[in-house]
Amino acid sequence: MAATFPAVRRTWLWPVAALFLLLSGCALPPLADRPVSQSFPQSQTRETALGQAIAPKTDAHPGESGVVLLADPYDAFAARALLTEAAESSLDVQYYIWRPDTTGTLMLYTLYRAAERGVRVRLLLDDNGIAGMDDILGALSRHPDIQIRLFNPFVVRNPKWLGYFTDFRRLNHRMHNKSFTADNQVTIIGGRNIADEYFGAAQGALFADLDVLAIGPAVDEVSRDFDRYWASSASWPVQRILGEPDPDPDPQAALTDLFSSAENSDAAAVYVRALEDSEFLRKLLARKLTFNWAPVVMVSDDPSKVMGESDQEDLLSRQLARALEDPERSITLISPYFIPRDAGVELFRKLEERGVEVRVLTNSLEANDVALVHAGYSKYRKPLLRAGVELWEMRRLDDEAPREEDLQTGMMGSSASSLHAKTFAVDGQTLFVGSFNFDPRSIHLNTELGFVIESPELARTLEREFDQQVRFSAYQVVLNEDGDLRWLEQQEHRTVTYSHEPGTGPLKRMMVFFWSLMPIESLL
Repeated sequence: MAATFPAVRRTWLWPVAALFLLLSGCALPPLADRPVSQSFPQSQTRETALGQAIAPKTDAHPGESGVVLLADPYDAFAARALLTEAAESSLDVQYYIWRPDTTGTLMLYTLYRAAERGVRVRLLLDDNGIAGMDDILGALSRHPDIQIRLFNPFVVRNPKWLGYFTDFRRLNHRMHNKSFTADNQVTIIGGRNIADEYFGAAQGALFADLDVLAIGPAVDEVSRDFDRYWASSASWPVQRILGEPDPDPDPQAALTDLFSSAENSDAAAVYVRALEDSEFLRKLLARKLTFNWAPVVMVSDDPSKVMGESDQEDLLSRQLARALEDPERSITLISPYFIPRDAGVELFRKLEERGVEVRVLTNSLEANDVALVHAGYSKYRKPLLRAGVELWEMRRLDDEAPREEDLQTGMMGSSASSLHAKTFAVDGQTLFVGSFNFDPRSIHLNTELGFVIESPELARTLEREFDQQVRFSAYQVVLNEDGDLRWLEQQEHRTVTYSHEPGTGPLKRMMVFFWSLMPIESLL
Protein backbone atom coordinates (compact mmCIF):
# COMPACT_ATOMS: atom_id res chain seq x y z
CA MET A 1 0.00 0.00 0.00
CA ALA A 2 2.85 2.37 0.86
CA ALA A 3 4.40 1.79 -2.56
CA THR A 4 1.20 2.53 -4.48
CA PHE A 5 0.17 5.71 -2.61
CA PRO A 6 2.49 8.10 -4.53
CA ALA A 7 1.12 6.79 -7.84
CA VAL A 8 -2.46 7.34 -6.72
CA ARG A 9 -1.55 10.84 -5.60
CA ARG A 10 0.06 11.61 -8.96
CA THR A 11 -3.01 10.25 -10.77
CA TRP A 12 -5.20 12.85 -9.09
CA LEU A 13 -2.61 15.63 -9.20
CA TRP A 14 -2.64 16.14 -12.97
CA PRO A 15 -6.40 16.72 -13.48
CA VAL A 16 -6.51 18.96 -10.40
CA ALA A 17 -3.54 20.96 -11.65
CA ALA A 18 -5.04 21.19 -15.14
CA LEU A 19 -8.32 22.43 -13.69
CA PHE A 20 -6.51 25.03 -11.60
CA LEU A 21 -4.55 26.28 -14.62
CA LEU A 22 -7.73 26.41 -16.71
CA LEU A 23 -9.61 28.47 -14.13
CA SER A 24 -6.72 30.73 -13.19
CA GLY A 25 -6.25 31.59 -16.86
CA CYS A 26 -9.84 32.71 -17.25
CA ALA A 27 -10.21 36.43 -16.65
CA LEU A 28 -12.92 38.87 -17.61
CA PRO A 29 -12.19 40.67 -20.89
CA PRO A 30 -11.51 44.43 -20.85
CA LEU A 31 -14.40 46.91 -20.74
CA ALA A 32 -12.62 49.56 -22.82
CA ASP A 33 -14.67 51.16 -25.61
CA ARG A 34 -17.94 49.75 -24.27
CA PRO A 35 -20.85 51.58 -26.00
CA VAL A 36 -22.50 54.32 -23.93
CA SER A 37 -26.27 54.87 -23.79
CA GLN A 38 -28.84 56.49 -21.50
CA SER A 39 -32.59 56.36 -21.13
CA PHE A 40 -34.52 58.80 -23.25
CA PRO A 41 -35.89 61.84 -21.34
CA GLN A 42 -39.60 61.72 -20.51
CA SER A 43 -40.00 65.07 -22.24
CA GLN A 44 -38.85 63.38 -25.46
CA THR A 45 -40.92 60.21 -25.15
CA ARG A 46 -44.02 62.19 -24.15
CA GLU A 47 -44.85 62.28 -27.88
CA THR A 48 -45.04 58.48 -28.15
CA ALA A 49 -48.42 56.74 -28.04
CA LEU A 50 -47.79 55.71 -24.44
CA GLY A 51 -46.69 59.22 -23.52
CA GLN A 52 -49.77 60.82 -25.06
CA ALA A 53 -52.08 58.36 -23.30
CA ILE A 54 -50.41 58.94 -19.95
CA ALA A 55 -49.77 62.71 -20.07
CA PRO A 56 -53.33 63.82 -19.15
CA LYS A 57 -53.29 61.54 -16.10
CA THR A 58 -49.85 62.57 -14.82
CA ASP A 59 -50.53 66.25 -15.49
CA ALA A 60 -53.60 65.99 -13.26
CA HIS A 61 -51.56 64.55 -10.38
CA PRO A 62 -48.33 66.58 -10.12
CA GLY A 63 -45.72 65.07 -7.83
CA GLU A 64 -47.55 61.75 -7.56
CA SER A 65 -47.21 58.46 -9.41
CA GLY A 66 -50.07 56.29 -10.59
CA VAL A 67 -49.72 52.67 -9.51
CA VAL A 68 -51.59 49.43 -10.15
CA LEU A 69 -50.84 46.24 -8.24
CA LEU A 70 -50.31 43.14 -10.40
CA ALA A 71 -51.05 40.10 -8.25
CA ASP A 72 -52.66 37.94 -10.94
CA PRO A 73 -49.95 36.12 -12.96
CA TYR A 74 -51.82 36.44 -16.27
CA ASP A 75 -52.25 40.18 -15.76
CA ALA A 76 -48.55 40.48 -14.97
CA PHE A 77 -47.57 38.81 -18.24
CA ALA A 78 -50.20 40.65 -20.29
CA ALA A 79 -49.00 44.01 -18.96
CA ARG A 80 -45.42 43.34 -20.03
CA ALA A 81 -46.46 41.98 -23.42
CA LEU A 82 -48.75 44.93 -24.17
CA LEU A 83 -46.13 47.49 -23.11
CA THR A 84 -43.65 45.80 -25.45
CA GLU A 85 -46.10 45.95 -28.34
CA ALA A 86 -46.97 49.60 -27.59
CA ALA A 87 -43.39 50.86 -27.20
CA GLU A 88 -42.12 53.21 -29.90
CA SER A 89 -38.87 54.53 -28.48
CA SER A 90 -37.20 52.23 -25.96
CA LEU A 91 -37.48 49.16 -23.76
CA ASP A 92 -35.17 48.87 -20.74
CA VAL A 93 -35.46 45.40 -19.20
CA GLN A 94 -33.58 44.16 -16.11
CA TYR A 95 -33.98 40.70 -14.50
CA TYR A 96 -32.33 38.19 -12.21
CA ILE A 97 -33.82 35.06 -13.83
CA TRP A 98 -34.94 34.58 -17.44
CA ARG A 99 -35.77 31.06 -18.59
CA PRO A 100 -36.18 29.92 -22.22
CA ASP A 101 -39.55 28.31 -21.44
CA THR A 102 -43.01 29.20 -22.81
CA THR A 103 -43.40 32.67 -21.29
CA GLY A 104 -39.69 33.48 -21.47
CA THR A 105 -39.59 32.63 -25.17
CA LEU A 106 -42.76 34.59 -25.90
CA MET A 107 -41.34 37.61 -24.10
CA LEU A 108 -38.07 37.40 -26.03
CA TYR A 109 -40.05 37.25 -29.24
CA THR A 110 -42.03 40.39 -28.38
CA LEU A 111 -38.76 42.20 -27.62
CA TYR A 112 -37.37 41.09 -30.97
CA ARG A 113 -40.48 42.30 -32.79
CA ALA A 114 -40.15 45.66 -31.04
CA ALA A 115 -36.55 45.94 -32.23
CA GLU A 116 -37.73 45.13 -35.75
CA ARG A 117 -40.00 48.21 -35.48
CA GLY A 118 -36.98 50.33 -34.57
CA VAL A 119 -37.43 50.34 -30.78
CA ARG A 120 -34.13 50.38 -28.90
CA VAL A 121 -34.04 47.35 -26.61
CA ARG A 122 -31.58 47.20 -23.70
CA LEU A 123 -31.62 43.88 -21.85
CA LEU A 124 -29.63 43.59 -18.61
CA LEU A 125 -29.56 40.09 -17.08
CA ASP A 126 -27.81 38.68 -14.07
CA ASP A 127 -25.56 35.94 -15.40
CA ASN A 128 -26.52 33.49 -12.66
CA GLY A 129 -30.14 33.10 -13.78
CA ILE A 130 -29.96 32.52 -17.55
CA ALA A 131 -29.09 28.82 -17.86
CA GLY A 132 -29.42 27.60 -21.44
CA MET A 133 -29.70 31.13 -22.84
CA ASP A 134 -26.22 31.74 -24.26
CA ASP A 135 -27.01 30.79 -27.86
CA ILE A 136 -30.23 32.75 -28.14
CA LEU A 137 -28.76 35.82 -26.38
CA GLY A 138 -25.79 35.70 -28.72
CA ALA A 139 -28.13 35.55 -31.71
CA LEU A 140 -30.32 38.39 -30.39
CA SER A 141 -27.31 40.60 -29.76
CA ARG A 142 -26.58 40.68 -33.50
CA HIS A 143 -29.68 42.81 -34.05
CA PRO A 144 -28.65 46.48 -34.47
CA ASP A 145 -31.39 47.68 -32.09
CA ILE A 146 -30.85 45.10 -29.34
CA GLN A 147 -28.15 45.61 -26.72
CA ILE A 148 -27.60 42.89 -24.12
CA ARG A 149 -25.38 43.03 -21.05
CA LEU A 150 -24.62 40.39 -18.43
CA PHE A 151 -24.26 41.53 -14.85
CA ASN A 152 -21.35 40.08 -12.84
CA PRO A 153 -20.68 37.40 -15.46
CA PHE A 154 -19.05 34.00 -15.25
CA VAL A 155 -16.09 33.50 -17.56
CA VAL A 156 -16.40 29.72 -17.70
CA ARG A 157 -19.76 29.17 -19.41
CA ASN A 158 -20.30 25.46 -18.90
CA PRO A 159 -20.43 24.45 -16.16
CA LYS A 160 -20.65 27.92 -14.60
CA TRP A 161 -20.17 26.66 -11.05
CA LEU A 162 -16.48 26.11 -11.79
CA GLY A 163 -16.05 29.89 -11.49
CA TYR A 164 -16.82 29.73 -7.78
CA PHE A 165 -13.55 27.91 -7.18
CA THR A 166 -11.44 30.92 -8.15
CA ASP A 167 -13.80 33.90 -7.82
CA PHE A 168 -16.34 33.03 -5.13
CA ARG A 169 -16.22 36.41 -3.41
CA ARG A 170 -17.30 38.22 -6.58
CA LEU A 171 -19.69 35.65 -8.02
CA ASN A 172 -21.52 35.16 -4.71
CA HIS A 173 -23.01 38.66 -5.16
CA ARG A 174 -25.91 38.88 -7.62
CA MET A 175 -28.23 41.47 -9.18
CA HIS A 176 -31.68 40.56 -7.87
CA ASN A 177 -33.44 43.66 -9.33
CA LYS A 178 -36.45 43.29 -11.64
CA SER A 179 -37.76 46.10 -13.83
CA PHE A 180 -39.47 46.47 -17.21
CA THR A 181 -39.74 50.03 -18.60
CA ALA A 182 -41.34 51.13 -21.88
CA ASP A 183 -40.56 54.52 -23.47
CA ASN A 184 -39.60 55.84 -20.00
CA GLN A 185 -43.36 56.31 -19.53
CA VAL A 186 -44.49 53.08 -17.86
CA THR A 187 -42.55 50.69 -15.64
CA ILE A 188 -43.19 47.38 -13.87
CA ILE A 189 -41.12 46.42 -10.83
CA GLY A 190 -41.62 43.78 -8.15
CA GLY A 191 -40.85 40.18 -7.32
CA ARG A 192 -41.42 38.34 -10.59
CA ASN A 193 -38.66 36.99 -12.79
CA ILE A 194 -39.36 35.90 -16.38
CA ALA A 195 -40.30 32.22 -16.25
CA ASP A 196 -43.42 30.07 -16.42
CA GLU A 197 -43.75 29.58 -12.66
CA TYR A 198 -44.14 33.35 -12.18
CA PHE A 199 -46.87 33.73 -14.81
CA GLY A 200 -49.17 30.77 -14.13
CA ALA A 201 -47.87 28.68 -17.02
CA ALA A 202 -45.80 26.09 -15.18
CA GLN A 203 -46.46 22.40 -14.60
CA GLY A 204 -45.99 21.93 -10.86
CA ALA A 205 -44.67 24.93 -8.98
CA LEU A 206 -46.58 28.20 -9.19
CA PHE A 207 -45.38 31.27 -7.32
CA ALA A 208 -47.71 33.72 -5.63
CA ASP A 209 -46.04 37.01 -6.49
CA LEU A 210 -46.64 40.74 -6.69
CA ASP A 211 -45.58 43.49 -9.10
CA VAL A 212 -46.40 47.18 -9.43
CA LEU A 213 -47.15 48.92 -12.72
CA ALA A 214 -46.38 52.64 -12.39
CA ILE A 215 -46.62 55.86 -14.38
CA GLY A 216 -45.40 59.33 -13.43
CA PRO A 217 -42.21 60.45 -11.61
CA ALA A 218 -41.41 56.96 -10.30
CA VAL A 219 -40.77 55.80 -13.87
CA ASP A 220 -37.99 58.30 -14.42
CA GLU A 221 -36.38 57.18 -11.13
CA VAL A 222 -36.37 53.57 -12.35
CA SER A 223 -34.89 54.63 -15.70
CA ARG A 224 -32.08 56.54 -14.02
CA ASP A 225 -31.42 53.53 -11.81
CA PHE A 226 -31.33 51.27 -14.86
CA ASP A 227 -28.78 53.62 -16.43
CA ARG A 228 -26.40 53.36 -13.49
CA TYR A 229 -26.61 49.55 -13.58
CA TRP A 230 -26.15 49.56 -17.35
CA ALA A 231 -23.05 51.73 -17.00
CA SER A 232 -21.74 49.81 -13.98
CA SER A 233 -18.32 48.20 -14.12
CA ALA A 234 -20.14 44.92 -13.37
CA SER A 235 -22.17 45.02 -16.63
CA TRP A 236 -20.50 43.39 -19.64
CA PRO A 237 -21.63 43.39 -23.27
CA VAL A 238 -22.77 39.84 -23.95
CA GLN A 239 -20.54 39.49 -27.01
CA ARG A 240 -17.41 40.04 -24.90
CA ILE A 241 -18.40 37.21 -22.57
CA LEU A 242 -19.71 34.74 -25.16
CA GLY A 243 -17.27 35.63 -27.93
CA GLU A 244 -18.12 36.33 -31.54
CA PRO A 245 -21.35 34.56 -32.55
CA ASP A 246 -21.52 31.87 -35.18
CA PRO A 247 -22.96 33.39 -38.38
CA ASP A 248 -25.66 30.67 -38.27
CA PRO A 249 -28.37 30.42 -37.20
CA ASP A 250 -29.93 33.71 -38.24
CA PRO A 251 -31.41 35.46 -35.17
CA GLN A 252 -34.88 35.68 -36.67
CA ALA A 253 -34.87 32.00 -37.64
CA ALA A 254 -33.70 30.95 -34.18
CA LEU A 255 -36.40 33.00 -32.49
CA THR A 256 -39.08 31.81 -34.90
CA ASP A 257 -38.21 28.18 -34.17
CA LEU A 258 -38.37 28.76 -30.42
CA PHE A 259 -41.64 30.65 -30.69
CA SER A 260 -43.24 28.02 -32.92
CA SER A 261 -42.30 25.27 -30.49
CA ALA A 262 -43.75 27.16 -27.55
CA GLU A 263 -46.84 28.29 -29.47
CA ASN A 264 -47.80 24.76 -30.51
CA SER A 265 -47.64 23.27 -27.02
CA ASP A 266 -50.76 22.39 -25.03
CA ALA A 267 -49.59 24.57 -22.16
CA ALA A 268 -49.32 27.56 -24.49
CA ALA A 269 -52.85 27.03 -25.80
CA VAL A 270 -54.27 27.07 -22.26
CA TYR A 271 -52.15 30.07 -21.38
CA VAL A 272 -53.23 32.12 -24.41
CA ARG A 273 -56.90 31.44 -23.61
CA ALA A 274 -56.34 32.63 -20.06
CA LEU A 275 -54.68 35.83 -21.29
CA GLU A 276 -57.60 36.54 -23.58
CA ASP A 277 -59.97 36.35 -20.59
CA SER A 278 -57.96 38.85 -18.53
CA GLU A 279 -60.15 41.66 -17.19
CA PHE A 280 -56.99 43.70 -16.69
CA LEU A 281 -56.14 43.25 -20.37
CA ARG A 282 -59.54 44.54 -21.46
CA LYS A 283 -59.30 47.60 -19.20
CA LEU A 284 -55.79 48.39 -20.36
CA LEU A 285 -56.71 48.16 -24.04
CA ALA A 286 -59.80 50.32 -23.46
CA ARG A 287 -57.74 52.86 -21.47
CA LYS A 288 -60.03 52.32 -18.50
CA LEU A 289 -57.38 51.13 -16.06
CA THR A 290 -57.81 52.75 -12.64
CA PHE A 291 -54.60 54.04 -11.05
CA ASN A 292 -54.01 54.70 -7.38
CA TRP A 293 -52.25 58.06 -7.12
CA ALA A 294 -49.70 58.51 -4.33
CA PRO A 295 -46.18 59.71 -3.54
CA VAL A 296 -43.79 56.90 -4.52
CA VAL A 297 -40.13 56.62 -3.51
CA MET A 298 -37.87 54.22 -5.36
CA VAL A 299 -35.30 52.46 -3.17
CA SER A 300 -32.37 50.64 -4.72
CA ASP A 301 -28.92 49.33 -3.94
CA ASP A 302 -25.94 50.85 -5.71
CA PRO A 303 -24.56 48.33 -8.25
CA SER A 304 -21.12 48.66 -6.63
CA LYS A 305 -22.55 46.57 -3.78
CA VAL A 306 -21.57 43.44 -5.72
CA MET A 307 -17.95 44.59 -5.55
CA GLY A 308 -18.19 45.31 -1.83
CA GLU A 309 -17.60 49.00 -2.55
CA SER A 310 -20.95 50.66 -1.73
CA ASP A 311 -21.45 52.92 1.26
CA GLN A 312 -23.41 51.20 4.03
CA GLU A 313 -25.75 54.17 4.22
CA ASP A 314 -26.67 53.67 0.54
CA LEU A 315 -27.92 50.10 1.07
CA LEU A 316 -31.57 49.55 0.25
CA SER A 317 -32.14 48.20 3.76
CA ARG A 318 -30.99 51.54 5.22
CA GLN A 319 -33.09 53.47 2.71
CA LEU A 320 -36.13 51.47 3.79
CA ALA A 321 -35.45 52.24 7.44
CA ARG A 322 -35.23 55.97 6.70
CA ALA A 323 -38.27 55.99 4.42
CA LEU A 324 -40.54 54.11 6.80
CA GLU A 325 -39.32 55.57 10.11
CA ASP A 326 -40.85 54.03 13.25
CA PRO A 327 -44.17 52.16 12.99
CA GLU A 328 -46.78 53.08 15.56
CA ARG A 329 -49.57 50.53 15.11
CA SER A 330 -48.77 47.55 12.88
CA ILE A 331 -46.45 45.81 10.45
CA THR A 332 -47.81 43.18 8.05
CA LEU A 333 -44.87 41.50 6.32
CA ILE A 334 -44.84 38.96 3.48
CA SER A 335 -41.50 37.46 2.49
CA PRO A 336 -40.79 34.05 0.91
CA TYR A 337 -37.29 33.86 2.37
CA PHE A 338 -37.34 35.22 5.90
CA ILE A 339 -34.25 35.05 8.11
CA PRO A 340 -34.55 37.83 10.73
CA ARG A 341 -31.37 36.93 12.65
CA ASP A 342 -31.00 37.99 16.28
CA ALA A 343 -31.14 41.70 15.43
CA GLY A 344 -34.47 41.29 13.63
CA VAL A 345 -35.97 39.27 16.47
CA GLU A 346 -34.90 41.96 18.93
CA LEU A 347 -36.38 44.69 16.73
CA PHE A 348 -39.73 42.88 16.56
CA ARG A 349 -39.65 42.25 20.31
CA LYS A 350 -39.21 45.97 21.00
CA LEU A 351 -41.99 46.85 18.58
CA GLU A 352 -44.36 44.40 20.25
CA GLU A 353 -43.47 45.86 23.66
CA ARG A 354 -44.46 49.29 22.31
CA GLY A 355 -47.83 47.91 21.23
CA VAL A 356 -47.00 47.49 17.52
CA GLU A 357 -48.65 44.38 16.08
CA VAL A 358 -46.19 42.40 13.93
CA ARG A 359 -47.55 39.76 11.53
CA VAL A 360 -45.33 37.69 9.22
CA LEU A 361 -46.18 35.34 6.36
CA THR A 362 -43.37 33.24 4.89
CA ASN A 363 -43.08 29.83 3.25
CA SER A 364 -43.52 26.56 5.11
CA LEU A 365 -40.94 23.88 4.51
CA GLU A 366 -43.29 22.05 2.12
CA ALA A 367 -43.77 25.26 0.07
CA ASN A 368 -40.23 26.62 0.18
CA ASP A 369 -38.35 26.12 -3.10
CA VAL A 370 -35.03 26.61 -1.25
CA ALA A 371 -34.98 24.25 1.74
CA LEU A 372 -31.55 25.54 2.75
CA VAL A 373 -33.06 28.98 3.38
CA HIS A 374 -35.77 27.39 5.49
CA ALA A 375 -33.02 25.94 7.66
CA GLY A 376 -31.75 29.46 8.29
CA TYR A 377 -35.26 30.64 9.21
CA SER A 378 -36.48 27.69 11.30
CA LYS A 379 -34.29 28.35 14.35
CA TYR A 380 -35.85 31.80 14.78
CA ARG A 381 -39.45 30.61 15.04
CA LYS A 382 -39.50 30.09 18.79
CA PRO A 383 -37.74 33.42 19.57
CA LEU A 384 -40.15 35.24 17.22
CA LEU A 385 -43.19 33.69 18.86
CA ARG A 386 -41.87 34.42 22.34
CA ALA A 387 -41.39 38.04 21.22
CA GLY A 388 -45.10 38.23 20.37
CA VAL A 389 -44.89 38.00 16.57
CA GLU A 390 -47.89 36.44 14.79
CA LEU A 391 -46.29 33.88 12.48
CA TRP A 392 -47.83 32.15 9.43
CA GLU A 393 -46.31 29.73 6.92
CA MET A 394 -47.67 29.37 3.37
CA ARG A 395 -49.06 25.94 2.55
CA ARG A 396 -48.23 24.12 -0.67
CA LEU A 397 -51.71 23.83 -2.13
CA ASP A 398 -51.37 22.58 -5.69
CA ASP A 399 -48.71 20.40 -7.28
CA GLU A 400 -50.46 20.21 -10.64
CA ALA A 401 -50.88 22.71 -13.44
CA PRO A 402 -53.30 25.40 -12.26
CA ARG A 403 -56.74 25.71 -13.81
CA GLU A 404 -57.59 29.11 -15.25
CA GLU A 405 -60.37 29.68 -12.70
CA ASP A 406 -58.04 28.80 -9.80
CA LEU A 407 -55.59 31.67 -10.28
CA GLN A 408 -56.95 34.29 -7.96
CA THR A 409 -55.93 37.94 -7.95
CA GLY A 410 -55.28 38.27 -4.23
CA MET A 411 -51.84 39.02 -2.82
CA MET A 412 -51.79 35.73 -0.88
CA GLY A 413 -52.08 33.67 -4.08
CA SER A 414 -54.04 30.91 -2.34
CA SER A 415 -53.94 28.57 -5.35
CA ALA A 416 -50.17 28.81 -5.62
CA SER A 417 -47.68 26.23 -4.43
CA SER A 418 -45.05 28.66 -3.13
CA LEU A 419 -44.91 32.24 -1.93
CA HIS A 420 -42.60 34.62 -3.81
CA ALA A 421 -44.07 38.10 -3.16
CA LYS A 422 -41.96 40.56 -1.17
CA THR A 423 -44.17 43.22 0.38
CA PHE A 424 -45.15 44.80 3.68
CA ALA A 425 -47.56 47.40 5.02
CA VAL A 426 -46.89 49.78 7.89
CA ASP A 427 -49.64 51.35 10.03
CA GLY A 428 -52.16 50.97 7.23
CA GLN A 429 -50.49 53.95 5.53
CA THR A 430 -47.41 52.79 3.62
CA LEU A 431 -46.83 49.84 1.29
CA PHE A 432 -43.52 48.42 0.07
CA VAL A 433 -43.30 46.20 -3.02
CA GLY A 434 -40.05 45.04 -4.56
CA SER A 435 -37.41 42.33 -4.90
CA PHE A 436 -36.10 42.60 -1.32
CA ASN A 437 -36.24 39.49 0.87
CA PHE A 438 -35.79 39.83 4.61
CA ASP A 439 -32.67 37.73 4.74
CA PRO A 440 -28.89 38.27 4.95
CA ARG A 441 -28.42 37.79 1.19
CA SER A 442 -30.75 40.65 0.28
CA ILE A 443 -29.26 42.88 2.97
CA HIS A 444 -25.57 42.27 2.39
CA LEU A 445 -24.89 40.38 -0.87
CA ASN A 446 -27.44 40.93 -3.63
CA THR A 447 -28.62 44.21 -5.11
CA GLU A 448 -32.35 44.94 -4.79
CA LEU A 449 -35.03 47.35 -6.02
CA GLY A 450 -38.45 48.42 -4.75
CA PHE A 451 -41.10 51.10 -4.28
CA VAL A 452 -42.22 52.71 -1.03
CA ILE A 453 -45.80 53.80 -1.75
CA GLU A 454 -47.52 56.27 0.59
CA SER A 455 -51.00 54.95 -0.06
CA PRO A 456 -53.42 54.14 2.80
CA GLU A 457 -55.73 52.49 0.27
CA LEU A 458 -53.11 50.01 -0.95
CA ALA A 459 -51.61 49.41 2.50
CA ARG A 460 -55.03 48.61 3.91
CA THR A 461 -55.73 46.35 0.94
CA LEU A 462 -52.75 44.22 1.92
CA GLU A 463 -53.83 44.18 5.56
CA ARG A 464 -57.41 43.29 4.62
CA GLU A 465 -56.35 40.45 2.31
CA PHE A 466 -54.03 39.15 5.01
CA ASP A 467 -56.98 39.08 7.43
CA GLN A 468 -59.30 37.39 4.95
CA GLN A 469 -57.02 34.89 3.22
CA VAL A 470 -54.05 33.90 5.34
CA ARG A 471 -55.91 31.47 7.60
CA PHE A 472 -57.08 29.48 4.56
CA SER A 473 -53.77 29.45 2.68
CA ALA A 474 -51.22 29.17 5.50
CA TYR A 475 -50.46 27.35 8.72
CA GLN A 476 -50.41 29.43 11.88
CA VAL A 477 -47.30 28.60 13.90
CA VAL A 478 -47.77 28.71 17.67
CA LEU A 479 -46.17 27.48 20.89
CA ASN A 480 -48.05 25.01 23.06
CA GLU A 481 -48.04 25.04 26.87
CA ASP A 482 -44.71 23.20 26.93
CA GLY A 483 -43.08 25.72 24.58
CA ASP A 484 -43.06 23.34 21.60
CA LEU A 485 -43.93 24.37 18.03
CA ARG A 486 -47.32 23.51 16.61
CA TRP A 487 -48.80 24.19 13.17
CA LEU A 488 -52.53 24.94 12.93
CA GLU A 489 -54.34 24.31 9.65
CA GLN A 490 -57.80 25.83 9.26
CA GLN A 491 -60.01 23.45 7.32
CA GLU A 492 -63.65 23.99 6.40
CA HIS A 493 -65.19 22.90 9.71
CA ARG A 494 -62.23 22.20 11.96
CA THR A 495 -58.67 23.09 12.91
CA VAL A 496 -55.98 20.42 12.42
CA THR A 497 -52.89 20.58 14.64
CA TYR A 498 -49.48 19.25 13.53
CA SER A 499 -46.56 18.55 15.84
CA HIS A 500 -43.94 18.72 13.08
CA GLU A 501 -43.46 20.47 9.71
CA PRO A 502 -46.65 19.63 7.76
CA GLY A 503 -46.41 17.91 4.41
CA THR A 504 -42.80 16.78 4.87
CA GLY A 505 -41.02 13.51 5.55
CA PRO A 506 -38.54 12.73 8.34
CA LEU A 507 -35.53 12.72 5.99
CA LYS A 508 -36.22 16.26 4.74
CA ARG A 509 -36.80 17.53 8.27
CA MET A 510 -33.59 15.89 9.42
CA MET A 511 -31.60 17.50 6.60
CA VAL A 512 -33.05 20.94 7.40
CA PHE A 513 -32.11 20.48 11.06
CA PHE A 514 -28.57 19.48 10.06
CA TRP A 515 -28.24 22.53 7.78
CA SER A 516 -29.50 24.81 10.56
CA LEU A 517 -26.46 23.84 12.63
CA MET A 518 -23.99 24.84 9.91
CA PRO A 519 -22.34 28.32 9.97
CA ILE A 520 -23.75 29.39 6.58
CA GLU A 521 -26.45 31.86 7.62
CA SER A 522 -24.64 34.87 6.20
CA LEU A 523 -24.73 33.26 2.73
CA LEU A 524 -28.50 32.60 2.73
